[in-house]
Amino acid sequence: MILDNLQQMKSVDTKDMYSDIQGLPDQLLRSWNAGQELLLPGVDRLKHILIAGMGSSAIAADLAAAYAAPICPVPILVIRDYDLPAWAEGSQTLVIACSHSGNTEETLSAFAQARDRRCSLVAISTGGKLLEAAKAANVPFWDLHHEGQSSAAIGLSFGYLLAIFYRMGLIEDQFDKLQETVTAMKTQQKSFFAEIPAAQNPAKRLAGQLLGRWMTVFGSGIMAPVARRWKGQISKLAKAWAQFEFLPEADHNSLAGLINPSDLLLNTMMLFLRSPSDHPRNFIREELTKNAMMMEGVGTDMVYARGDIPLAHIWTALHFGDYVAYYLAIAYEMDPTPVDAIEGLKAELEMQ
Repeated sequence: MILDNLQQMKSVDTKDMYSDIQGLPDQLLRSWNAGQELLLPGVDRLKHILIAGMGSSAIAADLAAAYAAPICPVPILVIRDYDLPAWAEGSQTLVIACSHSGNTEETLSAFAQARDRRCSLVAISTGGKLLEAAKAANVPFWDLHHEGQSSAAIGLSFGYLLAIFYRMGLIEDQFDKLQETVTAMKTQQKSFFAEIPAAQNPAKRLAGQLLGRWMTVFGSGIMAPVARRWKGQISKLAKAWAQFEFLPEADHNSLAGLINPSDLLLNTMMLFLRSPSDHPRNFIREELTKNAMMMEGVGTDMVYARGDIPLAHIWTALHFGDYVAYYLAIAYEMDPTPVDAIEGLKAELEMQ
């Protein structure tokens, strides 16, 4: 089996995505600590936060916004497009522009609008045009200091965002919670290592279940953006189609779609991300929705977040998903790092 053949695995993973996934826990504390020293704009009576980004940068923003929502007194909105809403103007609106490469055109457009509307601004990137724009506008720039695929830097982006929220007085100090989260992630990942055979490796086993299937990942509450991350990693690493759904919303529409086309539904897999942080009613919904799908012959499975605090629930579930996507890529014999379809589209857009 290729998943238990370390040499064959290395020959497929030419850019060593495996090491990036292994090192994800350490990114959280590293970026949090670095974020305590970096420059911030002076904002008096902050009213709104908008985080502009695409892909993994936007997912990091989703995660931070979902985590902060119960404790942050200021609304946080993630912008995945070229334009800011009309109400976003003035120094009491903070716009955080996130782009791993610094060349994401949608994020650059949002940055330019925020500058023109005199919003408070922070730029997060590895460089590129966003660095140039930040320097020209005298905007604080937070360097991700990361090489490789953008999805492998999600812990850095998240840690920076939490640091911004904390230093602007919106949330309490997260250092202890991050330490506990990193410990939970490192304890969990011991069973995901490449040298652990599939029979004892939950990530390899689940990847084997997903092989040859179309999949949908369900999440509620803080697991909703984690479900989106699973979908993105399965597509980017394994080059496989996947979808994400949010509960309870899916029970008001998607649940009705378990009839047609019947031959394709038999080749699907529905994954439910479960967290101790889930709302009690969504806990019940997860079971009922899963059972309804099983009754229609659809493949289902439940993934359980680990740890004792919500932050750990987010990151243990996310980290597990990264390993699953990685092993699915290896099973398909797809190099997990290149994203040729995405880069090709960007190149074509630049010529338009």
